[in-house]
Amino acid sequence: MSKVFIARGGTAPYEFGGTTQELFGEDLDGFTDIKISGAVEDAGKKYVVSGQIECIKTFTCDRCLAQAATAQIHRFAEDFDKAEAVDDWLDVTELLRDELLANQPIKNLCKDDCKGLCPKCGANLNEGDCGCDKLCVDPRLAALKNLEIKEV
Repeated sequence: MSKVFIARGGTAPYEFGGTTQELFGEDLDGFTDIKISGAVEDAGKKYVVSGQIECIKTFTCDRCLAQAATAQIHRFAEDFDKAEAVDDWLDVTELLRDELLANQPIKNLCKDDCKGLCPKCGANLNEGDCGCDKLCVDPRLAALKNLEIKEV
């Protein structure tokens, strides 16, 4: 579980890291080298927790199916009611887990210009051209090849 110390009437910096099991109480596949840093500010009627999560995300590319890894940095700021503090500590486990998961890309790509796999032979096109004929005609439209168009 992840907790940060609060400084009543001031600002308290924090820095820690660990595995997803240690930080969130659950295993989240693909996340390593997690480092969290920031500060907790006493803002009168609330505490403001701000900072950033740095990690390495390993994944399978959605286009070419190759294994890849990327460094990620996620910045956050969240208000907490003062009643949520227990003995000068604030549990930020849910905030950190949600920030990490909500900021994941919809598509995991090994690189922005990933060419993917050949639809005919399955070769990884990032490694070079496979030599397959790239013209793929949708079988539902194949009859249109025989259509003769007459000029009026």
